[in-house]
Amino acid sequence: MKVLFVCAELYPYVKTGGLADVMAGLPAELKALGCDVRLLMPGFPALMKAARTSKLLAPLQSASLPWGPAPQWPQADLVHVKFSGKEPSAYLIKSAVMYNRPGNPYLNASGKDWEDNGVRFAALGWAAACLGQGLDPDWVPDIIHGHDWHAGLAPAYVRAFAVAGHVVPATVFTLHNLAFQGLFDGKLFPALGLPADQFKVQGLEFFGQVSFMKAALNYADHLTTVSPHYAFEILQAAQGCGLDGVLRERSGHLSGILNGVDYQVWSPATDAFLSKPYDVEQMEGKAVAKKKLQLDFGLAPRAKSMVIGVVSRLSEQKGLHLLPDVVQAMVQRGGQLALLGQGDAALEQALVDAALKYPGQVAVRIGYDEATAHRVLAGADVIAVPSAFEPCGLTQLYGLRYGTLPLVRRVGGLADTVVDCSLENLDDGLATGFVFDELSPAGFVGALRRAFALYRRPSQWRAVQRRGMSLRFDWHTASQHYQAIYQSLRPGA
Repeated sequence: MKVLFVCAELYPYVKTGGLADVMAGLPAELKALGCDVRLLMPGFPALMKAARTSKLLAPLQSASLPWGPAPQWPQADLVHVKFSGKEPSAYLIKSAVMYNRPGNPYLNASGKDWEDNGVRFAALGWAAACLGQGLDPDWVPDIIHGHDWHAGLAPAYVRAFAVAGHVVPATVFTLHNLAFQGLFDGKLFPALGLPADQFKVQGLEFFGQVSFMKAALNYADHLTTVSPHYAFEILQAAQGCGLDGVLRERSGHLSGILNGVDYQVWSPATDAFLSKPYDVEQMEGKAVAKKKLQLDFGLAPRAKSMVIGVVSRLSEQKGLHLLPDVVQAMVQRGGQLALLGQGDAALEQALVDAALKYPGQVAVRIGYDEATAHRVLAGADVIAVPSAFEPCGLTQLYGLRYGTLPLVRRVGGLADTVVDCSLENLDDGLATGFVFDELSPAGFVGALRRAFALYRRPSQWRAVQRRGMSLRFDWHTASQHYQAIYQSLRPGA
């Protein structure tokens, strides 16, 4: 079965969050199951540079379509490339006008969306549909699988071809984060080359705007989210981000499939970023990682201090607006905070101020780099993920593998993957971390107090570590679920 993944990020080349890790892990497992997977991505500079081979296929233009004029993109060509790593081959939209820009793939140097993002990512959906119509005659997908709003128009274009009587691939769309919907001024619609009747409430119109996410929710053959709990949450108004009604209508075609972890990248036994690897039976390396983290971050090198790590985008979604009000409670109990992240400017400043107030106990590093992320995960005792909402979350899964107990809020994939250290769960050998419900400093501190209490009981702490490190959330199980969906949509493929 030929499966085209349509996405905007791929580790290690283009990464702003967990989406890049998913694109690096899931295709390889699907390939092991017999799926022929290729990627379709914008031709961002890092991807063009990483391409080992490149073959020009065709310009990304078209004559008029059965339903009206075709979209007219800036100069763009579709090229087929191969990378030097284990990644599948990929189609890249080569366009200096649209994609040859420095830095973040979505934001300009001022941290604002590129003004032409609507066109840049509409072209991605159009290219997917064209591949479904045989733009590469040697490889025509059976399934087009889009990921997040950037790929949201792919199902809309495919549906337009289907209504016009063309044979089309089946479409699957995965919501990685419903809060980011790809909303653009309604004036963009005529330039997209979609049938006029798609700009309606039952299509991609959202309060007069064009919604890439809503297009996918209405037109994809099957929808998935990245955890079972999140699939339930988005059917309710609180987490539905204004699209819960659409999702309830499509709930019969919605599945929650938990993301996996690439343990070739995230394993303390083989992690090249650690000076002394470790694993569940040989934990000396974790003590080494903790000492190195304290020294690197300027924390007092106290082996008995519980270190709370944070590796995250700094935003209210991640619940980190609670952190400045929790720091004092951490410090008073003898804890230390090592934070790596960037995001909201006011939150960055509040956390930097906390580091200045508590030198040696609070350390904040604004920014992100992969090596430091691994070292925080390995060196901390606790990894905090107190999200307001969390479709899946990968950081807590990394924490479990590294023996770094997750402290999380009971939402989305965090609820699916972390079991609270209540007395009952400790007694039953099920506990893996610390879970709270109320999105407030008091809720956060309640879980933090349980963490300190358990930390003072080394044998119980070690038992919980062992339990967490023994769990596996790999891509094999997830890939089997996706393969089953593909086969249900294309039984003979």
